[in-house]
Amino acid sequence: MAKGVGGGRSKPSKFGWRFFGQELKRKREEAGLTQNELGDRVACSGSYLGQFESAVRKPQLDYAKRIDAELGTDGIFERICSELIDAESEYDDYFEGARYLEGLAVALHEYGMRFVPGLVQTEAYAKAVIRGAWPLESEETVDAWAAPRMKRQLILDDPTRPLLWVIIDESVLRRPVGGAAVMHEQLNHLAAMVRRRRIVLQVVPYSVGVPALHGDVKVMEFEDAPPVVYTEGAMSGGLHDNPVKVARYNRALEFVRATALSPRDSLALIETVAEEYGREHESSGMAQEQLQRRRGRWFGRLRRSHR
Repeated sequence: MAKGVGGGRSKPSKFGWRFFGQELKRKREEAGLTQNELGDRVACSGSYLGQFESAVRKPQLDYAKRIDAELGTDGIFERICSELIDAESEYDDYFEGARYLEGLAVALHEYGMRFVPGLVQTEAYAKAVIRGAWPLESEETVDAWAAPRMKRQLILDDPTRPLLWVIIDESVLRRPVGGAAVMHEQLNHLAAMVRRRRIVLQVVPYSVGVPALHGDVKVMEFEDAPPVVYTEGAMSGGLHDNPVKVARYNRALEFVRATALSPRDSLALIETVAEEYGREHESSGMAQEQLQRRRGRWFGRLRRSHR
């Protein structure tokens, strides 16, 4: 989510780094300069300048000022650069567009094959997912990355809009993300959202074998615009608005929905698995207490033997 957003709905910058690069290339060529020639004048290599033009790298503000001075562009690159820096999102570039559209949608249909979808994750579960992907990051970094995910959930504060229909694979329930305590809380959270009729939730059971979709998919519907599909993989994602492609994803999602358990049976399964995690957490806690008592008795005997 972009900085300073309230209520889960914000407008992204009207510019983009690709636009910056395209304008830079256009103005450089109008001036009759090669990348190397302009690079020499602004104290960087021609290849580095080329990365600005192709939007592979984002220039620092000082470079933008030097470019304006050399091309005589009256501060336009400095202003665009400042606009883009101020509009930097808390989300990865590939997700920012989906996050924005998510806040405008009247209905969201989401299939989670690997994890519980972000809009219905608990904070502990979200942090465990991030920690799994980035095991060497500090706690402060994990907390910072989880915070925008929690803010996205503000769109669900409205009791009826957007409609959120979530389908998850049974493996999502069985994978102990963060351990038994985290999963117990997460599954109870899902059950509570279903019971208060805020979301529709279905589970695709193991017995289905191969589901019609092989990755995470979100279909977003709008009041006054055609639907858009967002697909996500490992550290990558993409928006699809081609009508033919959207129709194919919708059809595949309908096949997944048709093979899923009914909402009632899905809720029963979720609550059953949540109870299993709860018992596992309790038993591990009791085992830990017994271990601590055994350690205490052992240290007591050790101290007595040295008197």
